[in-house]
Amino acid sequence: MCGIAGFVGPGGQSALRRMMARLAHRGPDGEGVYEEAEREVLLGHTRLAVIDLDHGAQPMWDDVGETGVIFNGEIYNHIPLRQKLEAKGYRFVTHHSDTEVLVHGYREWGAGLFERLNGMFALCLFDRPAGRLVLARDRMGEKPLYFVERSGLFAFASEAHALFAHPKISRRLDAKGVQKFFAHGYSPGATSVFEGVHKLQPGEIFTFDLASARSRIERFFTFRIEPDDALAQRSENELAEELRSLLDQAVLLRLQADVPLGLFLSGGIDSSGILDSACSQRQPGSIDAFTIGFQEESFDERAYAKLAAEHYGCRHHVRETTIDSAKSLMGRVYALLGEPFGDPSILPTSILCAFAREKVTVALSGDGGDELFAGYDPFLALRPARIYQACVPNALHRMARGLAGMLPVSNRNMSLEFKLRRTLMGLSYDEAIRLPVWMSAIEPDEMASFFQNPLPAEELYSEAIEIWNDNITGNDIDRALEFFTRLYLPDDILFKSDRASMMHSLEARAVFLDNGIVDFARRLPHRFKLRRGKRKWLLTKALAGRVPRELIDRRKKGFGIPLAAWLRDMPAPTVTINTPLNDDEVLARFERHQSRKSDERYLVWAWLGLQEAMASVPAQNGQ
Repeated sequence: MCGIAGFVGPGGQSALRRMMARLAHRGPDGEGVYEEAEREVLLGHTRLAVIDLDHGAQPMWDDVGETGVIFNGEIYNHIPLRQKLEAKGYRFVTHHSDTEVLVHGYREWGAGLFERLNGMFALCLFDRPAGRLVLARDRMGEKPLYFVERSGLFAFASEAHALFAHPKISRRLDAKGVQKFFAHGYSPGATSVFEGVHKLQPGEIFTFDLASARSRIERFFTFRIEPDDALAQRSENELAEELRSLLDQAVLLRLQADVPLGLFLSGGIDSSGILDSACSQRQPGSIDAFTIGFQEESFDERAYAKLAAEHYGCRHHVRETTIDSAKSLMGRVYALLGEPFGDPSILPTSILCAFAREKVTVALSGDGGDELFAGYDPFLALRPARIYQACVPNALHRMARGLAGMLPVSNRNMSLEFKLRRTLMGLSYDEAIRLPVWMSAIEPDEMASFFQNPLPAEELYSEAIEIWNDNITGNDIDRALEFFTRLYLPDDILFKSDRASMMHSLEARAVFLDNGIVDFARRLPHRFKLRRGKRKWLLTKALAGRVPRELIDRRKKGFGIPLAAWLRDMPAPTVTINTPLNDDEVLARFERHQSRKSDERYLVWAWLGLQEAMASVPAQNGQ
């Protein structure tokens, strides 16, 4: 796991090393630089050594010096790929580096390499004879990659704030990107809050031609729900057995490491299933599991995690964190993020990663299970929402929203009144944007209160609308599965996992995003995911008899902090950075939150994140 950065154009090694310095937390074990002065190509790499510790330095070149790579991630199927390439006559120099598979694989298969990879990656290949850079990002978006294209300069980096260390790249907020951020709580799709800064999206290949300075983007993978009739005809027991086997294979692949390895344990079905599989393939007493808890009962999962750990006999490490310790981290977290992020669970995730890093360098996570197998509350609301919208007149709906707004505001995690308010808010809008509106910091009809030139809803949520309309089944559950998997997963969940882990030089491996599990899930009809109000139906069936029943039947909590209570206790924030928002309106909403007149936790948190991110990181060259 590493950080990568590079550019084509002026700046030299001094600019590259400033960019790399902002990625040092991603790779504390070493760094490497390549420069081709004639064509002004510079590539940099900061390394977190996990596989083949002695021979994995980057940039890495093939044996004839024609193809080089800088790479952030892990390729779990590198051993069979190496064997195929050796059989074709390629000579490997390293002992078992997964990186070397990339340079030889590109020579053999070209862009066809990427569809053969089972892993997480963001990389840049330099094809010297062809005079081009080839950037690619993994299928599900586990590893990030940002880029800037402008006259005379092309630059890229693992994190956005590294780009601003280049003297030719200025950091300016993009008004449209900021509105999209507040409409979602994260930056969706290729967008960012910064002018001219874009994200390579999951499953994309970006090719930059050095001679013409032209670029093109192609896609080698798009997650699509494509129910398989043959799969649907098989018995439920057969499907459950196949899913168990796929989970075991995915865990086995992710147990490869030359450094200490553990896993995150919440006591939910995803993390407990991973622990079950790991303990079936390793001695349970050799497995480290990590849990954090809060004093506030509705946010605390330690009892369930303890039950799982005792059932399997693993080494369980538990730490209680307080709201004050979480508060104290906010400045440091945003300094390392370098951009705003609206999901407050970034803080407990960072605390968990720091805790795990005290003992291990790699940790297995359950990211992706909720998105692939319908684990979120909104899946349960889809059918009632359609009935409600068909039967309830607008006037009655407005009255219901007004009455819900009068309910006492609770500090509890996912309280009933919080869910009711959010649900009714989403029901005020078209079904194609209802899911992101349910999670937004500012709903579409209120954008005019915060922005001088508010975007219409169809532009605010263009990425979600495209996904909703792109689904081939036309079923609400499948559409929701694609929204969560194609947009929310990479831009919220995996963003959080990558940044929280890498800021502590920890590699997080998402078991459920294994190619085999993903391909199985997208071909699986939705009735095996959501049935009679039971989420993750097939997954629970697959783990029944292996995972304790108390863990399978427990209610989902989510991983968060007591944010509403925290914001009510904190002093009024100050405006430190000018942004496109109406700050007076934000502060007025903050006062309403503190007086319990309304619940503004997501708005205030997103605004604080924007202020912190912009204030904590130098815009350019230390200035």
